[in-house]
Amino acid sequence: MTVLRTALDPATPEYAANRAALLDQLAALDAEQARAVAGGGPKYVDRHHDRGKLLVRERIELLLDPGSHFLELGTLAAWGSDYTVGASVVCGIGVVNGVECLINGSDPTVRGGASNPYTLKKTLRANEIALENRLPVIGLTESGGADLPTQKDIFIPGGRMFRDLTRLSAAGIPTIALVFGNSTAGGAYIPGMSDHVVMIKERSKVFLAGPPLVKMATGEDADDEALGGADLHARHSGLADHYAEDEHDAIRIGRQIVGRLNWRKQGAAPRPAPAEPRHDPDELLGLVPTDPKTPFDPREVVARIVDGSDFDEFKPLYGTSLVTGWASLHGYPIGVLANARGVLFSEEAQKAAQFIQLANRADTPLLFLQNTTGYMVGAEYERHGIIKHGAQMINAVSNSTVPHLTVTMGASYGAGNYGMCGRAYGPRFLFTWPNARSAVMGPAQLAGVLSIVARQAAAARGQDYDEAADTQMREYVEAQIEQESAAMFLSGMGYDDGIIDPRDTRTVLGIALSAIHSGPIAGATGYGVFRL
Repeated sequence: MTVLRTALDPATPEYAANRAALLDQLAALDAEQARAVAGGGPKYVDRHHDRGKLLVRERIELLLDPGSHFLELGTLAAWGSDYTVGASVVCGIGVVNGVECLINGSDPTVRGGASNPYTLKKTLRANEIALENRLPVIGLTESGGADLPTQKDIFIPGGRMFRDLTRLSAAGIPTIALVFGNSTAGGAYIPGMSDHVVMIKERSKVFLAGPPLVKMATGEDADDEALGGADLHARHSGLADHYAEDEHDAIRIGRQIVGRLNWRKQGAAPRPAPAEPRHDPDELLGLVPTDPKTPFDPREVVARIVDGSDFDEFKPLYGTSLVTGWASLHGYPIGVLANARGVLFSEEAQKAAQFIQLANRADTPLLFLQNTTGYMVGAEYERHGIIKHGAQMINAVSNSTVPHLTVTMGASYGAGNYGMCGRAYGPRFLFTWPNARSAVMGPAQLAGVLSIVARQAAAARGQDYDEAADTQMREYVEAQIEQESAAMFLSGMGYDDGIIDPRDTRTVLGIALSAIHSGPIAGATGYGVFRL
């Protein structure tokens, strides 16, 4: 066995400072996640309960197998915007009647579950995850449709939600709608385009136009129940496949439907009884330096997340700023690419391209552990081909067809974000640690570039340069980029699938790998032209 040793010393002042700083960041993260869990707040939660209804997370808890996991995705969607944190929808992966499913539940305590632009972005990402990983979809629907003041940002792109449902069905991936309340206007097509539909007596209301709009359009007087109640759809329209007496009965039926799917995973099963890491995952909190410019050895991370801390390193003496090698995680084989000193040189790029090809030849998923400032710049490196070597790595990442998982452990700047499989390169899942930063470059570097350009422009015009204004500009730009590159800001924008506690990395990746293996794992047979 090639078991990794550790050089981490928990007794040092540096370790204590790192741990304290990350715990502070985790406390801030917990506070923001609590806001998402609170939904619309006590007033609307109480109102919902007073009507005899369950909250969305209560519905999910009853739907899941007792004691099973639920990996929530996009918890901080809409953070930093004018909308409620969480974007009025709860998405995640959980086990229902023995089957891993993608669950998407409207939160009716937030503006009646109405969809805003962030709701749409989060839902479309959830559908993408379901399609890529072959996960049955269960929708817990109770929504008044689009948030009308923002219809310009929802209506046209929102049609993709319904397209996704039909494509999932066409791909043989079951879609199930449990309708707990309103599913109106465009939302009526959610049950309309689902494979299985459960409606609840005197609760579910599904219609293209509610009573006020029908009155305006046709002059007809009709109440909710007559227009689109569960009884109408179960007895007359045929839209409801199952008629539930109450919410608990609807959840029971939903679980029963999943149990009858005859669902089988197409990926290989994990190796039995995987060994736990030999080093304590809690020590990850003291590993990450408080200064993001300070590198750390990613082998210390690998040693605390892979089975038995067993890691077979590939090309350990070549391209040493990038660590590559083979391991298993919760019994699933993986290839690991992890940044060691931030900068990617030509050797690292070529090493990565070869390693990615080998992983595809072996049908082995890849895990990217990001902490990179990008590819090296300068005349010497340009002369030795950094552009074409970086392009080889990006070509390999782009055309690799084995599943990719990405964790941003620290920095993710410049084209290093691309080469290490950032969001634009389609990783099956992307998670960040709370200390993570991502931008085109670091705040100080970006402000410095703008300063140099401004100085050159002033000199070209024959003008004196305003040093005081330059100082003010640099401070403003650095503050702006620092804010916009922070983990919570990026998560709020939907650029990851969630911020995770570093200590949970192994568990989160294990759930993700299990979900990935719901579908087949097959490596690429061809790539674009490599400029050699």
